[in-house]
Amino acid sequence: MKKKGLLTLAMAAFLAFTAGCGQTAAKTPETAGSGPAQSAAETTGDYTKIVYSYWTMDRIPDEDARKSVEEAINEITREKIGVEVELMPLAASEQAQKVSLAMASGEQLDIFNTVGDLNTYIANNQVYDITDLVHEYAQGAVDQVSEEFLKTTSKDGRIYAIPADKGIALAATLYYRKDIADELGLDFSTVKEIEDLTPLYEKVTEAYPEMVALAGGAGGLELVHTFKDFEVDYLTDAWTKPMGAVLMGDSMTVENLYATEEFKGRVELMRDWYEKGYVLKDAATTTASCQETVAAGKAFSFIGNQAGNYGVQEASSMCGYEMGYVRLSQPYLDTTAVNSVTWAISSQCKNPEKALEFLNLTYTDADIVNLIVFGIEGRDYVKVSDREMEFPEGLDANTVPYTAQYSCGVVGSQFKQLVHAGTPEDNNDLMYRENHESKTSPAFGFTFDSTPVKTEYTAVTNVINQYLPGLVWGSIDPETELPKFLNALQEAGLDDIIAAKQEQLDAWAAQE
Repeated sequence: MKKKGLLTLAMAAFLAFTAGCGQTAAKTPETAGSGPAQSAAETTGDYTKIVYSYWTMDRIPDEDARKSVEEAINEITREKIGVEVELMPLAASEQAQKVSLAMASGEQLDIFNTVGDLNTYIANNQVYDITDLVHEYAQGAVDQVSEEFLKTTSKDGRIYAIPADKGIALAATLYYRKDIADELGLDFSTVKEIEDLTPLYEKVTEAYPEMVALAGGAGGLELVHTFKDFEVDYLTDAWTKPMGAVLMGDSMTVENLYATEEFKGRVELMRDWYEKGYVLKDAATTTASCQETVAAGKAFSFIGNQAGNYGVQEASSMCGYEMGYVRLSQPYLDTTAVNSVTWAISSQCKNPEKALEFLNLTYTDADIVNLIVFGIEGRDYVKVSDREMEFPEGLDANTVPYTAQYSCGVVGSQFKQLVHAGTPEDNNDLMYRENHESKTSPAFGFTFDSTPVKTEYTAVTNVINQYLPGLVWGSIDPETELPKFLNALQEAGLDDIIAAKQEQLDAWAAQE
């Protein structure tokens, strides 16, 4: 994948390990045994048992409901790949604790999601090196996501995971109350970037002085989504933890994002909006979500991060008003955009071939992935068309026996799954096309090992937590506070992080 036009291909969370898993060396095909005969404990009759763990933000199903879904899956997998699957749904809120217990107890867990921490798992030798197996046992999955995307799950030329096949080309998007926009005659077709919102927000504030034009949420950094304008590659850091050592545009020189004129201009804009009353006064500290603030009639709009064009339906549902939307930036892909949701085989897996065969089916077999995500047709959901589903009459996500609907963008291929009724017909096509066609960072595929600057990461994070929310929401004055922020970052060791990233990036580029 190179620049824009070259065709190649907001939840994630859980991890799992098989018997005896711990801080051991990652196995390779040369050191690991293979085949179902190796471990009777992992074989049931003539079938290899594979434990597949996935996160869920839905209610954890009871055992009977889970087992009925397992049996429906196994009716397919016994014949296709000689495997029986045990599902292990984990609540996102307790995922870390469950994982720790599994690692300590030696509980069998074969397939897991790396939850944005793939680099850590690789460094700790907790994931299986699948380089010599993936094309033989999971070629369908590779074809779905592309060889190019496997670069994001590789280190030193070895492959350790397969990215989830979902909408990963996210665009900063403004969601706004359509009733108010129509009433005031606001023309959002004129909005190409965030600065274009100023005259529209002026009209909203004049007409609805009791309402702010823009909500912030739960102390979040939603404004950071709009930094895609600057084509920022965080070099393995998540946007939610924006360390500041970044690439911008086509440059391969690591720099301090917060010292750029682009960042200064953006926070000065927010300060202007804050002083004019366009921004929620406690946006940097509130515990309420943006959607809750809009639903309460206290805000006109909020900023999100969207793949495809279905997000506006979800926003309307959550806000209780019909919402419109407009993009504030175009998608820009870096390594983290792809490898934040990836699937790996535990380094202790005794049957990595069979684990990969099942993982492959979650990318290639619509029946398998729809069973995992939506459950049993007729009981947990009903089809309303070849592509759409809805809950049975009188039931919803909280009352059906089984659903993992909020795992739709995590499990296998989202493009093989049913969609909720009302989803625009072009949504999946748009997501898939933008996955493959969006502009990518010149460092796409690079991953940073932060171990050498672990102490600096902690110190810099503390400084960012102190200053960044107030700066991006305008509640502190950038004229006086931005210089203090930059000085504190330097004292905390950001320059050391920049130097470490540059050294590793240069070494990576020399091998490309």
